[in-house]
Amino acid sequence: MEPIILDGQSLTLEQVVAVAYGAPGAPEVILSAGAQAAVERCAAAVQTLIQRGEIAYGITTGFGAFKDKLIAPEDVQTLQRNILVSHAVGVGDPFDIPTTRAIMLIRANTLARGHSGIRLSTLERLLALLNKGIHPVIPEKGSLGASGDLAPLAHMSLPLIGMGEAEYQGQHLSGAEALSRAGLQPVTLAAKEGLALTNGTSIMCALGVLETFRAEMLLKTGDIAGSLSLEALHGTTLAFDDRIQRLRPFPRQQECAAYLRALLAGSGFTRGYDPANVQDAYTLRCIPQVHGAVRDAVAYSRWVMEIELNAVTDNPLIFIGESPDDIQVLSGGNFHGEPLAIAMDYLGLAMSELGNISERRIARLIDESSNTHVLPAFLTRNGGLNSGFMIVQYTAAALATESKVLSHPASVDTIPTSANVEDHVSMGCTAALKARRINNNVERILGIELMSAAQGIDFRKQVLGADTLQGRGTGAAYALIRQQVPFIEADTLLYPYMEAVRQQVASGAIAHAADAALG
Repeated sequence: MEPIILDGQSLTLEQVVAVAYGAPGAPEVILSAGAQAAVERCAAAVQTLIQRGEIAYGITTGFGAFKDKLIAPEDVQTLQRNILVSHAVGVGDPFDIPTTRAIMLIRANTLARGHSGIRLSTLERLLALLNKGIHPVIPEKGSLGASGDLAPLAHMSLPLIGMGEAEYQGQHLSGAEALSRAGLQPVTLAAKEGLALTNGTSIMCALGVLETFRAEMLLKTGDIAGSLSLEALHGTTLAFDDRIQRLRPFPRQQECAAYLRALLAGSGFTRGYDPANVQDAYTLRCIPQVHGAVRDAVAYSRWVMEIELNAVTDNPLIFIGESPDDIQVLSGGNFHGEPLAIAMDYLGLAMSELGNISERRIARLIDESSNTHVLPAFLTRNGGLNSGFMIVQYTAAALATESKVLSHPASVDTIPTSANVEDHVSMGCTAALKARRINNNVERILGIELMSAAQGIDFRKQVLGADTLQGRGTGAAYALIRQQVPFIEADTLLYPYMEAVRQQVASGAIAHAADAALG
């Protein structure tokens, strides 16, 4: 497998996903020659500043409200160690290994730009942890999203100095033990390094990248689920006509409608023009409009994350002129997570809507009066004795409701910290964690819709004939579902089947099956 070469400027979402989910066997991550030179040049500049005795925030001063406290040259190394041990105050469950790997990769990439003052040896040690599979234990909670993700990034950094905790080869170890087993020595941090490691947006960016990538797959799966429901409910594809979409030319609405037409091409389960039934309920008729709007939010999130992946987000930043002695240390606010916080709130809100419309289609599938008696009540024979799919809709409704609660934006909240020096914060990590929980819910709701629609299609086959063709894409998705879930003849335990379809959604198998059938 080709290594991923970090230069601080060209990391992609797809590369982050490959490193995050590829272990063991993930591509090796190395620094480009240009990045190595830039990092060494900046680290040398830090030493020049110390030798000159210049005052520079975070290098020869304290942090936050202690920005005016000067640090003696002999205490500079202690200062950098102290920032890690004092800031490692995160709480809650630890991030999973894929998220931790994404965090480490993104932090290394921003440091590779050569404006942060970290030494090459320290940055390469961080990459050694990643490549050898030493995964710091990083609690999920504790970041305000400005000044970056301080607390969780401190936990990420502790194993570098032989402290904290880490997962290595399936075991939970002390940071020192993990280093020892991997044949690595702890680092003694130099000036600026503790601040460079902890001050930035790598936690919320990692979450944002992974949840954006996941949302893209869930969106496609939502289109497939909606198309299967339309087949089960004897819906029409006329509302997806390109002529309609061109008159309201939102690009992603048009893309969604085109995909729906491809999925349903050749289906014998849909109806053409019927003067007695000219249009469907909104949850079917308006899929391009609703799903298209969700696509817009996901596309915006991708745009934000693509920029942030290759941004320098710590503070202060070091700039070197043509002469090595021409050094400027500038304090700014690139650590502020507002762009990501708003993107994650937008993503969460949009994905909540994807779950909402899916749950409403589930409700229509099981409600005999709403589906004009196309399907039996609660998708079961002998209703009364059997409850059928009655309660799976309850679960979908509970999940959709939780997502609505989680859709309240975190980015509109703020709380002052550090003696009111850091007086406006983004709550970007909170927004990203909420988006993850919403995606978890949507994943399950879509699984329930797929399972319910497959049940409805089987009832329709009993009327139309077992050889009735489905759409090119929907037929492939239905066949994959039926590999795990049979037609439910009578009440039985449904939760194992719900989990099986959820796994098909989570893995992308449903989307891949449909796309493969479409060529």
